[in-house]
Amino acid sequence: MSITKRGLLGLTAAALLATSPIAALADGWKPRKPIDFVIMAGAGGGADQLARLIQSVAEKADMTPRPLVPNNKGGGSGAEALIHVSNASDADHTILVTLNSFFTTPIRQENLGIDIQTFTPVAMMGVDPFVLWVHKDSGITTFEEYVAKVKEMDGEFVMGGTGAGQEDSIVIAFMSGAYGLDIKYIPYDGGGAVAKDLAGKQIMATVNNPAEAKGFYEAGEFVPLVAFSDERLPAYPDVPTMIEKGHEFSYYNQRAVVGAPGMSDEAAAYYQDLFTTIYESDEWQGYLTSESLSPLWMDAGEQKAYWETQVVNHKKQIGRASCRERV
Repeated sequence: MSITKRGLLGLTAAALLATSPIAALADGWKPRKPIDFVIMAGAGGGADQLARLIQSVAEKADMTPRPLVPNNKGGGSGAEALIHVSNASDADHTILVTLNSFFTTPIRQENLGIDIQTFTPVAMMGVDPFVLWVHKDSGITTFEEYVAKVKEMDGEFVMGGTGAGQEDSIVIAFMSGAYGLDIKYIPYDGGGAVAKDLAGKQIMATVNNPAEAKGFYEAGEFVPLVAFSDERLPAYPDVPTMIEKGHEFSYYNQRAVVGAPGMSDEAAAYYQDLFTTIYESDEWQGYLTSESLSPLWMDAGEQKAYWETQVVNHKKQIGRASCRERV
């Protein structure tokens, strides 16, 4: 699947790349204690899976003198993680696995006082598309049948996701507007919990990443209806895209690693080098393929430009989002 930095960054941000500084590698710095490897999502979701794979790759190849210690902090759509990392007592030993809530949560919760531009760019590990899933027992097998069912239920069709204004709700809000759908929306702490409740038929559908739904799909429980990607996903060649349905809409979730605000240049250079090595490993490249992620490596300067563009884009998208939460 072809995704370009220029397409995701936009022309204005792309022009910034030439002037964005990249920290020079420093000699000698290494972690002196276990690294707080914070995950801004709950256990079992895509971000959690990614973090634990990274931990495994680093440990297996003995890449770090001190271990990466996963630390799930998914409360408040990732607000818990952002506050924790922002207030880290040791910035050089605190890094964060992010998704698009890195952008959306500070926008929706301005009282947090989080400025993501103060965080330290480390590595963009890839981008993750979204897919609309239903349970096989729903009897729905096409996107058109899904639209018809939602309209038939007249406001009683229930979907789950990671919270109003978060990644999946932006996609659901787009569908609601484009097709005139009235959907009830239940917020969860992470995509893994959403997938489990769809499997348990506690909700009727979800917009989720392939990595979070893959196990249930392979077990025959989930049916994918449409992908919100630029092209059909190789792992799901029979699933059409929303673009094929006549709408120029795609949406990707970043899978990135950032450092705490105030991280030293030497530590930042160490982590940038570490995650470059992990990114280039056979294990990571295999994960990108098996979980339908698209490779999109960015250096530190490119990430800063990407953040700026994504904040602008998500402010517009959140302004249009109007998912109705059930409380």
